[in-house]
Amino acid sequence: MNRKEKKEARKHLSYSIPIPEGVTVTFTPETREITVQGPKGTLTRRFAVLNVTITIQDNEFRVEKYPATKKDKRLLHTLRAHVRNMLKGVTEGHTYKVRAVSSHFPMTISKQGNELIIKNFYGEKKPRVYQIPENVSVDVRGNEIIIMSIDKEAAGNVAGALENLTRRPEFDTRIFQDGLYIVEKDGKPILKE
Repeated sequence: MNRKEKKEARKHLSYSIPIPEGVTVTFTPETREITVQGPKGTLTRRFAVLNVTITIQDNEFRVEKYPATKKDKRLLHTLRAHVRNMLKGVTEGHTYKVRAVSSHFPMTISKQGNELIIKNFYGEKKPRVYQIPENVSVDVRGNEIIIMSIDKEAAGNVAGALENLTRRPEFDTRIFQDGLYIVEKDGKPILKE
């Protein structure tokens, strides 16, 4: 292979993702939507900029771009990551864990319907309430809150919103450590015990 052929080969980018058994992936070019349907549910995602070639055959999702620039390479990696997350979501689901820490006042957390209620946070009389979205399930087990969804972004947004719900920026976090903290993201611990 000469120098020119090597340069041309680098311009051609192609990635493939295996589709698990029992999962169907469809692509609609007019609306630029990718739909993944599996045993846990259906996810649809629309991509605003999508100037790549997408083929779905032989239980394989393939994206290609020729000639590819650096921007196209970033786009392909982003698209590949989103499709992988969608495939994992409809087969296994995504789980986040949030832990409640209360050293000054005993904080109580309860779930009523689609509301998560935090009572007695730093002795506050009025409870803090969070509305849980429909596509996310939340389970309260003692001082742990387990967030599950087939959509990774939805589960992560709920975990982040719960962490921000008890955030107090005017207080030193080294002293006032009470609050809700994300301890596990999709099976990967982020805090060491």
